[in-house]
Amino acid sequence: MNLNKKHIISWTLFDFANSSYSAVIVSVVFPVYYANIIVGNEKGLGDIWWGMAISVSMAIVALSSPFIGGIADYGGIRKKLLFSYTLLSVASIACLSTIEKGMAFQGFILIVLANLGMEGGLVFYNSFLPRISPNEYQGRVSAWGFGVGYAGSILSLLLSIPLVKAGRFEYVWLMVAAFFMLFSMPAFIFLPQDNKSKLSAIQSGITGFKHTIKTLKEIWGIKNSRRFLISYLIYEDGVNTIIVFSSIFAATTLGFGYEELIALYLIVQTSALVGAFAMAKPTDLWGPKKVVMLALFMWTLVAITAYFVETKSGFWLLASFAGLWLGTIQASSRAFYTQFIPEGKEAEYFGVYSFVGKSSSILGPFLFAQVSHAFGTQRPAVLSLIIFFLTGMIIIKSVKDGGPNIKGFKT
Repeated sequence: MNLNKKHIISWTLFDFANSSYSAVIVSVVFPVYYANIIVGNEKGLGDIWWGMAISVSMAIVALSSPFIGGIADYGGIRKKLLFSYTLLSVASIACLSTIEKGMAFQGFILIVLANLGMEGGLVFYNSFLPRISPNEYQGRVSAWGFGVGYAGSILSLLLSIPLVKAGRFEYVWLMVAAFFMLFSMPAFIFLPQDNKSKLSAIQSGITGFKHTIKTLKEIWGIKNSRRFLISYLIYEDGVNTIIVFSSIFAATTLGFGYEELIALYLIVQTSALVGAFAMAKPTDLWGPKKVVMLALFMWTLVAITAYFVETKSGFWLLASFAGLWLGTIQASSRAFYTQFIPEGKEAEYFGVYSFVGKSSSILGPFLFAQVSHAFGTQRPAVLSLIIFFLTGMIIIKSVKDGGPNIKGFKT
């Protein structure tokens, strides 16, 4: 298989597009706006509502992703489903511009729908990776996607700064919706077309369901793939929880303002972009297993240090260091998983991958919110995340796969 430039560029541009949502809505501006302005976070209620919105949306994605992955494969509609889920997310993001102070429930519903569309669509987006890239390039292409995505985060945050300064938050959400849709279009045009199926929607759904159950049993029956997914379930919980609560922690515990949060996240995304590209080739050379373990060790250090940090300057340094390993853990995990996937079952297998990843996002945000509310401080909640990273590292060490993707390279 040769690399098709249109496929690669359009695939990475989709990461560029959806990263505007990840940065502005999930990570930086909207969480603080929703928790502190829409709900009110004096007694930690904002943390509770935000944690529940993320947990509920992730639960829906987790329960549905293995089955919709099967439908995508056997119904031949993965590209149509990618478009549909993206449209749901974009529409819901745009509707966030209608919520005002006190409309906690309306904001809750909209963020659940927006997150469902975004995270659910990633099942189909990820499943294109083995179709557009040969095995020896998958680590690099995966990292390119995340790297370009961080560039999208940076640009969308820069665009949001004047709107935030002016207090026009409703226009921030509309900007993200437009950004997401515009830069997604190349993927809908240039990625490989769906393979038409003779099965009806109902037949493909039933077939997809049956084959997904079979796939679950197949994956679970192989020791190495089972161990990888268990490890991924655990350590991704810690990573996802940090992502969705980082800005609220900075604002609530350390007193960061909106402009400081945006500037902080810009630095994090820049360091994440550097980290993703710097570790792209090592992922193929050393093998994704070694890269994942290194990243988990670094994330453990980050969680411990975050517990003790008292100053904004200290948090600036810590966040910059953490960013280096954010793209690394995500890209190397995805590259690791592709080693277990039989040809022709990409959407099904990535449906399971998404199921595991999103399942890990159900408990983490909920527990973080509950712990911070119970203790009256977010520090114990941050420290508790080290158990996810250390446990994941121990399990991943027992996985025998994850070696170099470049043939003939020895370690």
